[in-house]
Amino acid sequence: MPEQVTRKVLGCFVMTMALMTLGTTAAWAKVTPPDGSRETDTDVSADRDGETLSATAGAVVFDRSKNGSGESAGPVTSSAANWTPPACYYAPKYTPEQFQKYVEPTWEAGSTGYEWDAKQRDRYVNGKPYKDFNKDKTGEGYFWDSYVTEGREGDPGALDCTKPVFWVDNGDPPPADIPEAITPEMLAQLAYAEIRVPTTKVELAPDGTTKVNLPTWSWLDTAKFKPVSVTASVPLLDIEATTTAEPVSLKIEPGTKDAETYPASGECKINADGSIGEPYAKGKAGETPPCGVKYLRSSGDASYKLTATVTWKIHWTGTGVNAEQPLPDGEFGAQQDVIVQEIQSINR
Repeated sequence: MPEQVTRKVLGCFVMTMALMTLGTTAAWAKVTPPDGSRETDTDVSADRDGETLSATAGAVVFDRSKNGSGESAGPVTSSAANWTPPACYYAPKYTPEQFQKYVEPTWEAGSTGYEWDAKQRDRYVNGKPYKDFNKDKTGEGYFWDSYVTEGREGDPGALDCTKPVFWVDNGDPPPADIPEAITPEMLAQLAYAEIRVPTTKVELAPDGTTKVNLPTWSWLDTAKFKPVSVTASVPLLDIEATTTAEPVSLKIEPGTKDAETYPASGECKINADGSIGEPYAKGKAGETPPCGVKYLRSSGDASYKLTATVTWKIHWTGTGVNAEQPLPDGEFGAQQDVIVQEIQSINR
């Protein structure tokens, strides 16, 4: 039977996450030994404040209590063009008894073929290398299997995890020839995919409708524009990583070439108080806005699509890490309509 079909037969639980394949051995120094009598699967049941803390299928738990929220919040897009999180990874999934209950019905059904079933029995029952599903090691470790990111089942990367189910003793690192085995760095990547940031719809003055050659001020309020973070952990391994996104700049794209931005680059830096730009106030009509746009031509009967994109600096800390570790910057943008009218004058 083809290896890819074999993996599907053994099954891959669906998880809501994305990750990058990175490796470390420092994470495995501290592991909480499980209760050998545990009858549930490796699922971790957890819930707090509605949706802020939730368990995924099997291994990873996300704490979203410090994440962005609201209908307008959305995920960031990596600014690294060649960065694509892998679609699968390995983590603890079965105790010896759980794995036996899972796989034996498949063998008994005979749907996978005698030859393949015989090889599986040799591997997990007949001591090549595991005898009687490693029951003599109950409570001393777990069988690890692959997990596939939800929504990416059809991606080529979802078939990268082709290793058969394998055993890892508590406190030991996974085999060196399995780079997809979960680590704190990979948890950071999972948390990256869970980050949600607030809308980048900027405040404008004039709001919605402006005039040709009239500087339009734009800004983002510090109350809505602040760092967010998500923590991903594997309770069975006692490892975790917290990924934090901090806003650093706002880019204004007017939606037409017939416009000038302030500053000329369109990149508005973040202020010391966490805001971007400066709100318009009475008496500033003759001033140049620190962040904004000036349209040079009317939008006619339509409107221009102004795009405001915020760049977020993203980093992580976690088990075995002494300092913040960088991740690719993230971007999140939104469009809003701006009507630009000609200034009307009356001749007497």
